[in-house]
Amino acid sequence: MENYKPDPVFENLGRDKGAPFYDPVAAAAFPDHIVRYRNQQWAEKVGLGDLSEEDWISHFGRFEPLPGNLSAPVAIRYHGHQFRSYNPDIGDGRGFLFAQLRDGDGRLLDLGTKGSGKTPYSRFGDGRLTLKGGVREVLATEMLEALGVYTSKTFSLIETGEKLYREDEPSPARSAVLVRLSHSHVRFGAFQRLAYEKNDEAIAALVDYCIAHFYPALAEKEGEARILSFFENVVQHTAQLVAQWMAAGFVHGVLNTDNMNVTGESFDYGPWRFAPVADPSFTAAYFDQTGLYAFGRQAEAGAWNLAQLGGALSLLAPVEALNEGLRIFSGVYEKAMSDAFFRRLGLQRTGEGDFAFVGGFLKWMTETGAPYERVFFDWFCGAASAERAMQSPVAELYAQDKFSEIREVLTSAEPDRPERLAHDYFKGAKPCTMLIDEVEAIWAPIADQDDWSVFKAKLEEIGRMREALGFEASRFIP
Repeated sequence: MENYKPDPVFENLGRDKGAPFYDPVAAAAFPDHIVRYRNQQWAEKVGLGDLSEEDWISHFGRFEPLPGNLSAPVAIRYHGHQFRSYNPDIGDGRGFLFAQLRDGDGRLLDLGTKGSGKTPYSRFGDGRLTLKGGVREVLATEMLEALGVYTSKTFSLIETGEKLYREDEPSPARSAVLVRLSHSHVRFGAFQRLAYEKNDEAIAALVDYCIAHFYPALAEKEGEARILSFFENVVQHTAQLVAQWMAAGFVHGVLNTDNMNVTGESFDYGPWRFAPVADPSFTAAYFDQTGLYAFGRQAEAGAWNLAQLGGALSLLAPVEALNEGLRIFSGVYEKAMSDAFFRRLGLQRTGEGDFAFVGGFLKWMTETGAPYERVFFDWFCGAASAERAMQSPVAELYAQDKFSEIREVLTSAEPDRPERLAHDYFKGAKPCTMLIDEVEAIWAPIADQDDWSVFKAKLEEIGRMREALGFEASRFIP
């Protein structure tokens, strides 16, 4: 643990302000601990890579405190709009903030849990996580990181030996506890709760915390300007996140205000899915019957959620000024969509017409039903892949007249790092994908024979794609 740098600053925030932000809790005692996933890459980045398996289980299965870190786990308090209905009865109901530490770049990172037991906000839940739910989150975070999405990282998954009963999957189900590494646990809903309680002082303290650790360039601003600048930064990062989801063909599924945070980091994966084709109405959650959080409505959901955050901050800043801050969302989103799609295509930006190209590109994919990930794979680095694309199983789509304008941009734009095409990944017959039938095929042998080979093989495949694409999805730029 030579490079381990603890910094439990959230606990100190609570001590200073009478702890309106969290409640100390204790982890559940589990009958068994079997490590099913260990993110060694990120463990090394935060100074925990040399932990033995016994120590790993002690800290991430039994939740014995890390040296110099939080004295006890804390369940964070928040409210939230869930499918546009305000819910004041939520908070960390099956997870807690376990530790905070610094990486080699000095960034503050949180280790939080899922399935670690009951808290004051569990209501009628058991505070547990199914093993299948944990496996799905590992697959989501690994895939998204590889595709260039700023996401939390699944740090650990430990099977815990309990039997759980769930209405939406075969029961009894196997249980697990998950630890995620993220840049922030400050959800929009944390501000909503403090506004609901009319606690202006605590809202200001939470803004100060966020500025100190995530937006230090704003440190010199004061008063209303401080609040407005903070809000504008959250608007920008949220717009960038949604654009990254779109370029990845990803549908989060449950974009409630308690599932969005102030750094624009993607996290909390429940009924997520990757879209097989560019269908704007494609949904991830079976219970999203109106398509509120459908693939094509994710930007709308992000903007709506930002409006609720702005509403909470209106206790400290004028509404009209906050509305002005929200109005930048569209412009930021357009630029972010252009950035994200050209990056995924391995191309350098061409100019002001890039967003129009992205719109036309998505329209073509929607109308033709072209497999989403296949198109990015076939045309990576544009002209440098033209010959390869014409050997694709869907090459007939590329030969049609309606593709001609798309092809013109793809082949005229300057390739970005075309040497990446030399990677073995691009010599394969097909791209790495993560569609729902694949997820079920990965889970089936685990459920039936406790066979983890398909799961491990998929992680290796994602690793090859991550290496080939060479995206840096872990950086937060204030």
